[in-house]
Amino acid sequence: MTIAIPCFNEERHIEACLADIFAQDYPPASIEVLIGDGMSTDGTREIIGRIVSQWPGAPRVRVIDNPRRLQAAAMNAVIAEARGEIIIRMDVHARYATDYVRQCIAVLEATGAANVGGAQRARPKTWFQRALCAALDSPVAVGGARYRNADAEGFVDTVFLGAFRKRVFEAAGGYDPMAITNEDAELNQRILAGGGKIYLSKKIVVHYYPRDSFRSLSRQYFRYGQGRARTLLKHKTFPTPRPAIPFLMVTAGGALLLKPSWRRRAPLAFGAYGALVAVEALRVSRRHGWTLAPAVAAIFPVLHLSHGVGFGVGLVQYALKPDWAAHAVAAGGGGRT
Repeated sequence: MTIAIPCFNEERHIEACLADIFAQDYPPASIEVLIGDGMSTDGTREIIGRIVSQWPGAPRVRVIDNPRRLQAAAMNAVIAEARGEIIIRMDVHARYATDYVRQCIAVLEATGAANVGGAQRARPKTWFQRALCAALDSPVAVGGARYRNADAEGFVDTVFLGAFRKRVFEAAGGYDPMAITNEDAELNQRILAGGGKIYLSKKIVVHYYPRDSFRSLSRQYFRYGQGRARTLLKHKTFPTPRPAIPFLMVTAGGALLLKPSWRRRAPLAFGAYGALVAVEALRVSRRHGWTLAPAVAAIFPVLHLSHGVGFGVGLVQYALKPDWAAHAVAAGGGGRT
């Protein structure tokens, strides 16, 4: 079994990630850890070497060079070198339950799915992250995405990270090596199109730390929007309409402001949106703390606007300069994409 980790300049996080891996209740001798490192310029590689040498009974750990630095390229490089028949993707910024690997393998075997994973459980460190975690609990923020629901169980369109049998990559193709973001959802879309299934299990427990400021959050969701637009242009469809909703909202809002005959309706539409945001911020803040409500209410439009504008920019950007055909071949997707 191979654990695959994309990595670049992660000296602050790599030690905790490896500690979680070494603490897994799965036989260390049956695990290899391949880290696709984007030629880190900080102390990441030195830390990896030190931890491995000092940890008794640690699994085999090997660093694979990824000069292109993109996570998708790192995953392809690792998959090409992997000896395991099962490949479990892990992220440096996440924290894992001690039975994470065992549960991934058990769910793969029990369901026969091409890809299995757990919910994307957010864990806060700062006050802003607490507010963001509260916002992400709401369908207003994420459109009811099941992979955000820690209690969800069943077949879905995508999961956080993922565990695969290696033959899945031979059938569906590897990760799109030019994908700057959205590489997991794009791969999962190809898996679904090829007849494979994706399973979300609440037994697979992983937490991640979300962005810690409005600025970093808006940049993240702008890039998400760009990636989703690229996927739409590449495949001409989505498994669900959810990724396009923020773009439709932004487009409708812009039309109300720009078209003179519609401007009188703008106050009603924006007022309704504001009321929805306020009510939902109060609702989710009941569980997370009332003092978070103003920040939660501000986070919702940041998510929607950033993703929607990024999606629009991506549509123009990739329509003018399409790149997916050649890259799909390079990724092994061939005609399936």
